[in-house]
Amino acid sequence: MVNEKYEPNEREDVILDLFKQGQDSGNPWGRVNPLYLREHSDLDKGQVEYALRNLTNAGWIKQLNRGGLYELVTDPRERE
Repeated sequence: MVNEKYEPNEREDVILDLFKQGQDSGNPWGRVNPLYLREHSDLDKGQVEYALRNLTNAGWIKQLNRGGLYELVTDPRERE
């Protein structure tokens, strides 16, 4: 269930932006792993893991496998 009242912090917004890269260009988008997030941001391992955990708990993303692949479920702010 998506928590539409959740308000992502600045680091979580960076993560969400990386999930959405390619969305407007027709390129594949919406799936990333923690290593990709670290390599494409200034966030360290702990910050990425914390952001992924919070966004997963809020229902905005989901973990697809134990290997660490995550998928964007929704960003309720975009429905407004």
